[in-house]
Amino acid sequence: MVTAKPLTMRVAVATLFGVIIFVSKFIIPSPLDKTLMIVQALLLSISSLMLGRMGATYVATIGGLLTQVWRLYLFPFSLLFAVVYGLMIDGLFYIFKVRTSGGGLKLGRLIIALTVSTCTIGFLSMYVTVVLGFMPWSPWLYAAILAGGTISGTLAGFLTSLLWRRYFARL
Repeated sequence: MVTAKPLTMRVAVATLFGVIIFVSKFIIPSPLDKTLMIVQALLLSISSLMLGRMGATYVATIGGLLTQVWRLYLFPFSLLFAVVYGLMIDGLFYIFKVRTSGGGLKLGRLIIALTVSTCTIGFLSMYVTVVLGFMPWSPWLYAAILAGGTISGTLAGFLTSLLWRRYFARL
């Protein structure tokens, strides 16, 4: 059973992780940020495990709000896709029962949940921006996003497991 964390810790962690996600999106221009989602996937997965229910959604909302201010031309899609990504990670972690009763992690399920979430949100966000005319159609870009999402999700799963066991499980 996951115990509730104090509100101040939840807010501090969510804000810190949300700002880091924003900075990573600020540094990497769109659409390349959709192929390199490892920072976002890693922080959202750790926040889901660390903060409990809706942890990834809190962090994604903060990152999405900051990104929305930076990328006004994509209003309201940056925020919408960020929140959906957080909800997807929280939901798949719950559905796949990524955490064991002893506080450990099931690595295979963690990797699958992150890979599915990352590929799905990358593809959906790219599809919507192309359909609405914000970006041109490019099959190579779609392939890069799917490959990048797969790699990012897999690596984020391994890194989450490593960081969780080494540092975060004791918090």
